[in-house]
Amino acid sequence: MEIMEIIKEAIVFPSNDLAKLAIYIVLTVVAIFVAGIGMAFMSLGFAREFLWLILGIILFIVGLAVGFIVMGYHVTVIKSGIDHAESAPEFDWKGNLITGIKYLVLNIVYFIIPTIIVLIVGWATNVFGMALNMVNRMMIASASAPANTTVIVTDVVPRSLIVSFGTALMFTCIIAFVLFVIFSIIQTMGQSRLANTDSLGDSLNIIEAFKDIGRIGYGKVIAVILLVFIIIVVINLVLSGLNNFINGISILSIIISPYLAFFAARATGLLYSDVA
Repeated sequence: MEIMEIIKEAIVFPSNDLAKLAIYIVLTVVAIFVAGIGMAFMSLGFAREFLWLILGIILFIVGLAVGFIVMGYHVTVIKSGIDHAESAPEFDWKGNLITGIKYLVLNIVYFIIPTIIVLIVGWATNVFGMALNMVNRMMIASASAPANTTVIVTDVVPRSLIVSFGTALMFTCIIAFVLFVIFSIIQTMGQSRLANTDSLGDSLNIIEAFKDIGRIGYGKVIAVILLVFIIIVVINLVLSGLNNFINGISILSIIISPYLAFFAARATGLLYSDVA
């Protein structure tokens, strides 16, 4: 399919089966809400009664399980795009749960690599050491300063240290940005491989996932991912802007965010169908 055909088909697809979209939305809300309450109860349990801690753990696990089902269904929506299915896939609670766990493992593996590299770069440029040095200087200055006195960074930290820290931080951030963009694109292929084969091992084959980008076409992959990203950002910005004029309209994000996730998954599947 051509790039614009993928975008047009994907953005309409969630509305083709409103019943399944509604279930997806409800599950997304339940996962966030129940897990959030569970975390609140766990905090209360640590501070007060053990019973609240147990209840919090149970609710958090339930919310997490529902979240895994949502993630697993997200993968099956990608599969529907690969197969060019006309309607959204059926929910398979057990299957979606297992696939969701696989999807979590996939994300951890793909993004732990750039994280480790960035940490190594940060260590090599001494950005962490310089930051600690600056914090220590600020703490010492604050402790010895008179009450109600504001300590200014440039007064206690040498300019040379500030410049060195800024340069090292900027370099580390640039490396981090580039790495995470690259691995995000490769991860898109990885999740597509998971959707296509249901094999965690196959989806974690980073080299083959990278080769899939070339098989589809670097320009096409980047264009589709970029368009999907721009559409999601623009819609969210419009919604945020409208909230300044119409109070409470942000509640629509409960519906719009899952819809956009549906759209992104479908577009990913249609894109990957070129090599599936």
